[in-house]
Amino acid sequence: MNQRAQEIASSLPSDLDALPRLGGFRLRGIEMTRLETFIDAAFAFAITMLVIAAQQIPDDIETLLAAFKNVTAFVASIVVLGIFWRGHWLWSRRYGLEDGVSIFISWAMIVTILIYIYPLKALFSSMWFLLSGGRVGHALGPHSESQVRALFAVFALGFSAIALEMVFLNLRAWQLREPLRLNASERLITFHEVAGWSIPVGVGIISLILSVWLPREHIEWSGWIYFSMAILVPLHKAYFKRKRE
Repeated sequence: MNQRAQEIASSLPSDLDALPRLGGFRLRGIEMTRLETFIDAAFAFAITMLVIAAQQIPDDIETLLAAFKNVTAFVASIVVLGIFWRGHWLWSRRYGLEDGVSIFISWAMIVTILIYIYPLKALFSSMWFLLSGGRVGHALGPHSESQVRALFAVFALGFSAIALEMVFLNLRAWQLREPLRLNASERLITFHEVAGWSIPVGVGIISLILSVWLPREHIEWSGWIYFSMAILVPLHKAYFKRKRE
């Protein structure tokens, strides 16, 4: 066991079974770390950049009603950011890690998220504009085929990168399973998290390929492919639950 692993092991209480549990996992990081606090602040900052009135508070009815066309895209973007935030929150609670590798990966996630929110809101706004017949959201405006492909590609890269960073964080916890004294159930849960976060990584990579390969009239499928996770993720959870039992 190297020095860092020894430090992690020494910071844990002698009786891990006395720790509070969440889903059967003993919470080693029940107290907020400076890393988690900073991540929360970054997510909060990202949300403020998604406000429905992008520039200023509307001062007339027409502008106010126009701003409300952004509500659906705002809510959808918050849901996506919330999924990633909860993933990092759960990782922090379970393992309480604040080592150099974990900090580096978390900082990479912050950078990715603050870049990713721009194509995130743009694509959701365009999606709702299409689904509502122009009642909510906004069209992307004049654009060429190469620009559309680039937008879908950037979105796919950002989505895959954040999910991959969650994979790396859980892999880091798996790597430190001995000093963290993970029991058999916790090791299985950790492996499940690695596999679970690999699903959005794979979907994002498929979307990236489709954004380059599909003909222009079918390019939207590189966006619709993300909804496949509504099926894949529950299937993965059901499989894990059965395996755990």
